[in-house]
Amino acid sequence: MGRLAVSLVAALMVAVAAHATEPSPQVARELAPTGTLRAAINYGNPVLAQKTASGEPGGVSVELARELGKRLGVPVELVFFDAAGKVFEAVKAGAWDVAFLAIDPVRAAEITFTQPYVVIEGTYMVAQNSPVKAIEEVDREGLRVSVGRGSAYDLFLMRSLKNATLVRAPTSAAAIELFAQGGGLDAAAGVKQPLVAFAAANPGFRVIEGRFMVIEQAMATPRGREGAQVYLRSFIDEMKTSGMVAGALGRSNQGDATVAP
Repeated sequence: MGRLAVSLVAALMVAVAAHATEPSPQVARELAPTGTLRAAINYGNPVLAQKTASGEPGGVSVELARELGKRLGVPVELVFFDAAGKVFEAVKAGAWDVAFLAIDPVRAAEITFTQPYVVIEGTYMVAQNSPVKAIEEVDREGLRVSVGRGSAYDLFLMRSLKNATLVRAPTSAAAIELFAQGGGLDAAAGVKQPLVAFAAANPGFRVIEGRFMVIEQAMATPRGREGAQVYLRSFIDEMKTSGMVAGALGRSNQGDATVAP
């Protein structure tokens, strides 16, 4: 029975990989209805996308988009944004075919997600001399927290904070700068990696240990492309199990991000 179970699992893995490698013409039409795969790339999340030393786009989302285009046999057009909220808003204008966004119930009204391929943490940065020492201490009456408008952590904190006030900036990077400039703000909320990098370069700030949320990054399509979603789920499974996602994170110096189980 043990050998049979192992054989069945192996056969299933081969079937999944084959399905991901050979998309049907219908899937290709759903994913790239114009004949070009338009992939939304969010530079506002440096874990997922960055400009390389040569100025070219790089990162795990860029590599996934290009690999997907290769599987579909279509050219890839990278559509760039500086904030996740702007990616989400652009779906209403039909500006992209696939995107790389954090799973959130508000976004799920307009788009469909695969399972996550990367998980990252949302946390807070405060001034070095701030009396706030723990994550739960941020949610106090009178405290003001800067966030990137429409980001996954903005949507999450809107639901979870009961006392603190959110102050929104156009992008995640702008939220960090807004907090750093002072003006009565007590903390900046965001993805852990850019906050840690900012605090390391600016000794007057520190990142609070722990997290207020786990951010699950997934591939997304506009609603109504069911065949495409079935294919993308198998594609993401293959990209994780093959080591492609981990390799892309390493190549873009994001090795501390975690490949989703």
